[in-house]
Amino acid sequence: MNEAVMNELAEPTMKNKSGPETEESLNIEYTETVGQPFCDDAKIKTKNVNVFYADNQAIYDVSLDIGAHEVIALIGPSGCGKSTYLRTLNRMNDTIDICRVEGQILLDGENIYRKKQDPVLLRARVGMVFQKPNPFPKSIYDNVAYGPRIHGLTKNKAELDELVEASLTKAGLFQEVKDRLHAPGTGLSGGQQQRLCIARTIAVQPEVILMDEPASALDPIATAKIEELINELKENFTIVIVTHSMQQAARVSQRTAYFHMGRLIEVGDTDQIFTNPSHELTEKYITGRFG
Repeated sequence: MNEAVMNELAEPTMKNKSGPETEESLNIEYTETVGQPFCDDAKIKTKNVNVFYADNQAIYDVSLDIGAHEVIALIGPSGCGKSTYLRTLNRMNDTIDICRVEGQILLDGENIYRKKQDPVLLRARVGMVFQKPNPFPKSIYDNVAYGPRIHGLTKNKAELDELVEASLTKAGLFQEVKDRLHAPGTGLSGGQQQRLCIARTIAVQPEVILMDEPASALDPIATAKIEELINELKENFTIVIVTHSMQQAARVSQRTAYFHMGRLIEVGDTDQIFTNPSHELTEKYITGRFG
């Protein structure tokens, strides 16, 4: 991210004389998504996705491509649907009885909602890191080894040891825990626990990593380590990150998608979204008029 973008985001947000506008007071007509929602090298393609919780619609007709080996940030006000959309990408919404998903979500051209798709195998390919660290009540080693064991990814203890070390190394944690691999994962600091969860996700060799505000519960130092890790991981993985921090989106992503009240308003290169947004709603959100 260039210095001009970071300086702009660091400046005090613009407010009108009567204070911040509410979403309801904007009265801006919705149109089709503007910008560049599609790309040539898509790892995931979502087409006309609608999500309902019982009779309440949370996502409206979202079509978006997620490019291979890119980091795309999903931003928008609280309750805008960005986390709901994220959960459709590995069928985490299946765990909610009243949730219904319509439309197409294609991973490498195959519909992940087809009847023969095993959600467990899908989640091995499309892993998820949640907002709060959630290590298993097991040792550090067993946290990372759990997935490879149940998926049969290694043939013997030596291979498993190697995979655990490699996963912890990729998550930037091995040097900090190498002498206490059999200590409880819950005994780590918050930032270390989140990197342990990332190592656990990496260990099953996913192709895509979904991150739902992975640093929101962490201090600035731990957050910086997570962001540095994201920049390293994009070499091997496709990453979709939900964040409330526009500064974080600017630091880690190449593309940004702005959601508003369940609709995908604008998608584009991160530099462009933060310096020259095309849609009025995006501009008002970026400049702090609401959100």
